[in-house]
Amino acid sequence: MSAPLVDIRNVSHRFGQHQVLKNVSLTIEPGSYTILLGPSGSGKTTLLSILGGFVSPSEGKVFIRGEDCTFVPPARRPTTTVFQDYALFPHMSVGSNVGFGLRMQGVDGAARAAKAREALALVGLAAAFDKKPHQLSGGQRQRVALARALVIEPAVLLLDEPLGALDLKLRRQMQDELKAIQKRVGTAFVHVTHDQEEAMALADHCVVMNDGRIEDEGTPERVYARPKTRFSAGFMGESSILAGKAGETRDGRVTVATPLGPISLPCTAPTGASLALAIRPEHLLLGEANGDVALGTAKVSDVVFQGSFKRVLAASMQDPSLQFIAKAPASAAVQAGDTIAVSCNAGDIILLAD
Repeated sequence: MSAPLVDIRNVSHRFGQHQVLKNVSLTIEPGSYTILLGPSGSGKTTLLSILGGFVSPSEGKVFIRGEDCTFVPPARRPTTTVFQDYALFPHMSVGSNVGFGLRMQGVDGAARAAKAREALALVGLAAAFDKKPHQLSGGQRQRVALARALVIEPAVLLLDEPLGALDLKLRRQMQDELKAIQKRVGTAFVHVTHDQEEAMALADHCVVMNDGRIEDEGTPERVYARPKTRFSAGFMGESSILAGKAGETRDGRVTVATPLGPISLPCTAPTGASLALAIRPEHLLLGEANGDVALGTAKVSDVVFQGSFKRVLAASMQDPSLQFIAKAPASAAVQAGDTIAVSCNAGDIILLAD
């Protein structure tokens, strides 16, 4: 098995007395698109800054291409960063902005211009070479920043919430373009965001962070379908969370005692263990569409039309602390104040350590 492109080993970091990273280890493979996903304060931006050389960790090591880069400054490591504000030079042309890193490397003017034109063509802005940044839209400036980062052919491209300043439609368009560009160039991208949809749209390697630690990592499909922790289940998409205790395990099934009654699941767990059961909104069945696990009745508190579906919030009548979040068909005749039966199928219930 080949060595990883990036190997972050037991990295911790403190700002004064505040510990923002706690013994984080992570590997990144060549050609991957890794998303660091988490709420504000989770440590994702600090980890990106350590990878880029803008911050030196209090403890631990960072290896890139097998070399110890822990204390190597940004300009001397094989990474480059695209910031949220793009940081373009307003007095320079687009071509000069893109070629700036090559200029710092001592590349001559003709070669610099040729490479800058190639990079701009890659991001679909070949005609913008002689323009100034203020003549471009926000999405175009974002692509110029991307071209400037790619032109120096880094081993790893770091993106610090690069789409955060764009409106929803443009953000989705840029997600498609970023993914297509990454596939074409084959460079490993490491992208920080707090947007779950962005993570699922872009990543082939999703890293969920919370309180300075990695809670979960894997393909976005696995992290969404079978999250490892309660936090991951609630942050990577929405879930209805039901508390329970494991009873007997027999024939590969455990009976979990819950406020809604016993639920038999195809898994094993130590008897008496505290568990949490997570159910994704698309797996909750409302009304007469009964699954094989009855979850009692609930009173609908809100219905929000979302175009292709209705997002339904309903409080359990048996356990007032339990809030169901369901996706109902757009045509469903459900409204606030209704009392409805709730169910799901056992195979769709995600078992979490509480």
